[in-house]
Amino acid sequence: QLQACGGGLVQPGGSLRLSCATSSFTFDDYSIGWFRQAPGKEREGVSCISNSGDNTYYADSVKGRFTISRDNAKNMVYLQVNSLESEDTAVYYCAVHVWCLEWTVVASSTSYWGKGTQVTVSS
Repeated sequence: QLQACGGGLVQPGGSLRLSCATSSFTFDDYSIGWFRQAPGKEREGVSCISNSGDNTYYADSVKGRFTISRDNAKNMVYLQVNSLESEDTAVYYCAVHVWCLEWTVVASSTSYWGKGTQVTVSS
């Protein structure tokens, strides 16, 4: 099972730390991605991190505000989200076994998705 958590209701400018955990995979075998989907919008790749943690990607919309990290010993991946804006409101999902490239993150038919966590940015 894969579970994302850490979402919530925050005011603009606030921060959250999203976590993604699993006991079903050997985490360090896979690149991990964070995606989000806002109501009425398509799913968007937000960030990803390679299996070693050496390579990361951020969408332009979050660059400088979001930071992805991983702790393979704990089978955990984190997404620190700062300076939140109303446009960041969405359900955030983590996915295992994604293509984590320098210019994008892409899920594939072999990606495994966890349940999402809601992030709502509102005053």
